[in-house]
Amino acid sequence: MSILPDFQIRNLRALEPRVENPWYKLPRYVLEPWSERSKHRGMSYGLSMAGYDIRAAETVTLGAGTGWRAVMNAVRHRVTDEGNPSSFSLLSSIEHFVMPDDVMAIVHDKSTWAREGLTVQNTVIEPGWHGHLTLEVNNQSHRNVTIHAGDPIAQIVFHQLNAKPQRTYDGKYQGQSAGAVAARYEGHTEAA
Repeated sequence: MSILPDFQIRNLRALEPRVENPWYKLPRYVLEPWSERSKHRGMSYGLSMAGYDIRAAETVTLGAGTGWRAVMNAVRHRVTDEGNPSSFSLLSSIEHFVMPDDVMAIVHDKSTWAREGLTVQNTVIEPGWHGHLTLEVNNQSHRNVTIHAGDPIAQIVFHQLNAKPQRTYDGKYQGQSAGAVAARYEGHTEAA
């Protein structure tokens, strides 16, 4: 497996449409809308030397960090404090992905946000997955942080697989629409 540089990421957009999979009646592109390299509010987005920086679709305000255990407890028990923003939030990417069958990607923090105390959970984007990416963000600083719609939020690093896998992603988040999507549990029902 190897990390793809800028020109190989750009070349993924020029591949032929998939015909063997009915999900892909779209042209085969790795992500859209595409930007070679741009800036928004002092941060870069678009194609970089060895990745692609994506943008937030929504505006969210994250409260001052309360520590990982408190965040996980609040998420697990769906606890919210109406008066104060949570230090954890889900948000969607502006970009829509159509992953090739022989490429995977990993979501990484943007260094500018990391220096502000904001972390993005490192999610894997599986071969064959398509949709708008839901990002999990956490504010670990001691002050509120607002992420504005359009702000660059995370870097995606693409990896070329050594071989095409025997099967590609066809799970519960396939075809995810724009807007943050909460966790889905397979075969799980909520207790009344």
